[in-house]
Amino acid sequence: MRGIILSGGSATRLRPCTKVTSKQLLPVYNRPMIYYPLNTLIKAGIKEILIIVAPERAGDYLNLLGSGKEFGVRFTYEIQDKPTGIAEAFLIGENFIDDEDVTLILGDNIFEDDLSEDIKSFKKGARVFAKKVSDPERFGVVKFDENMKAEKIVEKPKEWMSDYAVTGLYVYDNRVVQISKDLKPSDRGELEITDINKVYLEMGELDVAMVNGEWIDAGTFDSLLRAQNLAKEKLQDKLVI
Repeated sequence: MRGIILSGGSATRLRPCTKVTSKQLLPVYNRPMIYYPLNTLIKAGIKEILIIVAPERAGDYLNLLGSGKEFGVRFTYEIQDKPTGIAEAFLIGENFIDDEDVTLILGDNIFEDDLSEDIKSFKKGARVFAKKVSDPERFGVVKFDENMKAEKIVEKPKEWMSDYAVTGLYVYDNRVVQISKDLKPSDRGELEITDINKVYLEMGELDVAMVNGEWIDAGTFDSLLRAQNLAKEKLQDKLVI
């Protein structure tokens, strides 16, 4: 299993704080934000990790994280010239992924739960992680049937469909690279991760694991404040780095 952290973008919603640094390098209590998704991957036993960054911030990540030797892993770095969709991570990371399965986590996603076993137990297809939220229209949303089996997945639905958002943690088998190559950009001009999930759903190979604890997409000032409090109160004894 290989790991990818997608940590690009310009984070305009967090200006002026992100005018001179990356969102994922902002402090969340006593650690840079990116340490939390790194913890998710490292606790799951993933030793090879690709970090995808914006070109103007590459040096900052290298200075902070180095080769990964300090953490008992190995980091590879790649550039995302502009944010054109989460699914682009698999095109950028094609050579890194090689013939392995891959776990992708967004660099601003922080989980209270230890999801290590859900990652380690993965065998085939796709596994995503859903959380019941009050604002599902902001996310990719999964609808379940009466047996809580995923039957539909939609990116930022305009009409209510479900309260379950798909979080920024995804596990795929090696077919995800070819599936990403076959994607067409959405109306937003992006390669959508939801479209990858739809392919696996149509093949009957999309598994949805539930997130029970808190999940924070720390892309706004309010969610960043929530992340600070969560990190201080509940995460300190769960971190390995």
